[in-house]
Amino acid sequence: MSNKVLEKALNEQLNAELYSAYLYLSMSAYFSDIGLSGFANWMRVQAQEEQFHAMKFYDYINERGGRVILTAIDAPQTEWASPLACAEAVLEHEKKVTSLVNNLVDLAIQEKDHATNIFLQWFVTEQVEEEDNVNEVLNKLRLLKGEGNGMFILDKELGTRVFTPPTAA
Repeated sequence: MSNKVLEKALNEQLNAELYSAYLYLSMSAYFSDIGLSGFANWMRVQAQEEQFHAMKFYDYINERGGRVILTAIDAPQTEWASPLACAEAVLEHEKKVTSLVNNLVDLAIQEKDHATNIFLQWFVTEQVEEEDNVNEVLNKLRLLKGEGNGMFILDKELGTRVFTPPTAA
C-alpha cells in the first residue's frame, strides 16, 4: 500500500475490530455465567461478526500491497452490574466503532484514496445495522427493567441468532 498514513490507520482499525470481538466474547462469558444462554449466544454471534470485520480489513490491507501489523489487544471488561448495563456498554462501544469508521472515511477522502473510501462504505452501512440491532435489544431490556418472565422470552429469542457471513457484493 503506497499510502502509509492510511495503511497505519487501517491496521489500527483491524486491531480495534479484534478488540471488539474479544470484548463481545467476554460479554458472552458474563451472560453464560449468570444463566442467560441466549444473551450469551447473541454476544458470541457479535464476536463472530467482529472477527469477520477484522478479516475484511486484514484482506484489504494485503490486497492493496500493504503490511498487516497486529498489536497487543487490551484485556476487556469482564463484569457488568446487570444485563441492561452490559447491553448499554455494547451500544456505547458500537458508537465508538462508528466514530472510528467515520474518521477512516474522512482520512480516505483527505488522502484522495477512492478505493479505500469505497471499501469503507460497507462498514458505514454495517455500523447503522449494528447500532440498530443493539438498540432493539436495549429497548426490550428497558421495557422489561431486566426482570420477570419477559427476560426468559428475550433470552430464548436471542438464542436463535446465528452468524451468517455476508455474501460478496
